[in-house]
Amino acid sequence: MKNLKHIWFYAVKDLKIFITDRTSLFFSLVFPIMFIVLFTFLMKGVGGEDKRLTLHVATQEPAGGLSQQILGSIETKDQSLLKPGDPVIVWDRDYNAARASVDNGTIDGFIGFPADFSQAIATDTGTSLEVYVNAGATNAQAALNGMASAIASQIGTNKVAIHASIDLMVKNGVIPNDPASIAKASQDLLAKEMVGGTSGAPAAYVTYRTENVGEVKAINSSNFVVPGYLVMFVFMAAGLSAVAVVQERQNHTLERLLATSVTKEAILGGIFTGSVIRGVIQIIIFWVVGILAFNVDMGLAPGAVILLSVLMVLMSSAFALMLATLAKTIRSASSLAVLTSLLLAPLGGCWWPSFLYPQWLQNMSKIVPHAWATEGFNKLMLFGAGFRDAAPSMIALAVFAVIFGGVAVWRFRTSAT
Repeated sequence: MKNLKHIWFYAVKDLKIFITDRTSLFFSLVFPIMFIVLFTFLMKGVGGEDKRLTLHVATQEPAGGLSQQILGSIETKDQSLLKPGDPVIVWDRDYNAARASVDNGTIDGFIGFPADFSQAIATDTGTSLEVYVNAGATNAQAALNGMASAIASQIGTNKVAIHASIDLMVKNGVIPNDPASIAKASQDLLAKEMVGGTSGAPAAYVTYRTENVGEVKAINSSNFVVPGYLVMFVFMAAGLSAVAVVQERQNHTLERLLATSVTKEAILGGIFTGSVIRGVIQIIIFWVVGILAFNVDMGLAPGAVILLSVLMVLMSSAFALMLATLAKTIRSASSLAVLTSLLLAPLGGCWWPSFLYPQWLQNMSKIVPHAWATEGFNKLMLFGAGFRDAAPSMIALAVFAVIFGGVAVWRFRTSAT
């Protein structure tokens, strides 16, 4: 009970210093809002472009093969007939040239049909479509994978009906009961199902359902600017609070506290609690201003957004405590706080969404807590995800908080020597 009282008194002391320090208030509360206003204005209109997706396809089969017929039926011949949201499908006749185009970056990728596609389909020996895509072209890869899956699924569905038809035709003597005749009949029936047969009307191997509800609206840039700078400035403000702890250690304030029966655990708890209170004040102001002034949408799970924000505060406070135990001088504490904040913020996606990074950089960013926090906010506020989808980010921030806190407890000292 006595320890809790000491923790509270220490935290209140830090809070009073924070409130009366105009410079700290400005850089913790006003300065971040100025950044948000600036970058919201600069990124206004992002996401409002209505760009039609272009998908490339190619085959290694010679003319007359099933893949040639499929590609001929799905190739976009007149873009004016496309509905809003429909992709443009381009048939690259030269397979090797298509691979070269991906290699040199002319196109992002394509779906390739193997040379034995028709034979494998007719004889049920199994085959696979090739998705050849440039590293880092995540949007193209997702679209091509979806298209390839749709083709494979449609073929599999049609094959079930075709097998039943072939069995009836063999029993009734319509076709001879030999592998060659069965394979040819199977290919002919599949061609009719997939590409429309003799009627010339191509059958859709995959259908698109598009609802046109008006013009494409730009993303509210505040939905990723506000959480990004929340992560950056909460972390920076917490880190700078380590300077005060180092100063108290150098002027022997912490040693005098120990002499008055205040335990080391109470000092640690007070430093941590004070930092958490300041962080909570920051996130409250961030979200109130974001919602009222910038029309921020907290998504389908606002509770998850709040919990993620609180975990960010806890992690940042634990980092500040660790930094205070590692830094020996006021100058080193201040330099480390600013340096780590400015290095980790862009790497973690605070300045711009990390999902725009190449894949290798997205993977590398996972070593910093900022990336997990911004990823969670982006999922919740940009992509309509739920609480469960943001759970990995929450767990990661909790793990970082435990690691930083553990190092702080292990390294904490009250004397300057």
